Amino acid sequence: MTDLKGARGRAASAKRRRLTAAAARVVHQQGAERTTIADIARAADVPVGNVYYYFKTKDELVAAALSEHAHQLELLTAELDQLPDPRERLTRLVEAWVSQRDVAARYGCPTGTLAAELDKRDDGGLDAEAGRVIRLLLNWVERQFGELGLPDPPGLALTLVGAYQGMSLLANALRDPEVMTSQGSRLIAWLNALRDGPG
Repeated sequence: MTDLKGARGRAASAKRRRLTAAAARVVHQQGAERTTIADIARAADVPVGNVYYYFKTKDELVAAALSEHAHQLELLTAELDQLPDPRERLTRLVEAWVSQRDVAARYGCPTGTLAAELDKRDDGGLDAEAGRVIRLLLNWVERQFGELGLPDPPGLALTLVGAYQGMSLLANALRDPEVMTSQGSRLIAWLNALRDGPG
């Protein structure tokens, strides 16, 4: 009996995980307003009726999509944290952004585009959650600049993350992935030109 319960629990967890990943992907591609619960169910290969067992509303699925973006960011930064040098971590972050240039040219930054869309709503809940995901990235980048001993780590973090958002937006607006490539190279050159602080 316990084994059966455990198997059911694992199956339910796997289904919820598929729905969350599908929500992140579909909402990024279509936007929150155009996406339906049926779209997400289809992408996750889950019957529409089963979705309501895990998520009661589309907004809950949008929140799950944001949670998935945060999870993916945490996986990436945990991997980058294995590198010994903060400048190398930041360079690899930019390289990771550039590696997604085709997706950015087609759909923009997953979190940035969703944050802009959600900000136009009046409910004031999900847009704050999108801001929290962007804040996770800013905080991680700020720590790297702090480890380098550079002055004004928060300002440098805003510059780097703002440049990423800008190049994603332009790549998407122009449907040109090379915007990401060229601007990524500029960002890496900028990072290499920053001088380490004392100590």
